Amino acid sequence: MEMMAPRGLSFTNFGPGMSMGHTVAVKELPGVEDALSMTMPVGSGVHRRLVYVQLKPGAELAAIEALIHADPYFKNDETHIYKVESIEALQDVGHGVLLERTGTSGRTANQRFKWEMRINNPALTAQVMVAAARASVKQEPGAYTLLEIPLLDYFFGQPDELIRHLV
Repeated sequence: MEMMAPRGLSFTNFGPGMSMGHTVAVKELPGVEDALSMTMPVGSGVHRRLVYVQLKPGAELAAIEALIHADPYFKNDETHIYKVESIEALQDVGHGVLLERTGTSGRTANQRFKWEMRINNPALTAQVMVAAARASVKQEPGAYTLLEIPLLDYFFGQPDELIRHLV
């Protein structure tokens, strides 16, 4: 989207859904038996976190709340923490994202772009990891970001067939 409107504003709105990274971060805290962190989009790239914690015997919710609120991973988002008896009853691996950009293409203003998806978070994450592994073996040895690898290398198949099919 930024390539098509180089000047402008972009917003990434995650959710609603389970944040795998935030969930894992809370699960690692002392006193937490299990956890679930849900990302709720507020809009304009702002998010709210709803964190559900199942405590280990003897753990205090106030201590867990303090750890979560002090964690840099949570500091920039409004975060609400709830004690629950069981995470299993709340478990939902669905997630979503809405990317929005308003900008200018050349001299033409008011270009608006939206891209949205609703997914099973672990399944899609695994698929992206497989595609990245496929692409990485086609590169010279070294370290790469996703953007540095040719797009075609992520796909399974022969380049000429892929181009005929995708273009």
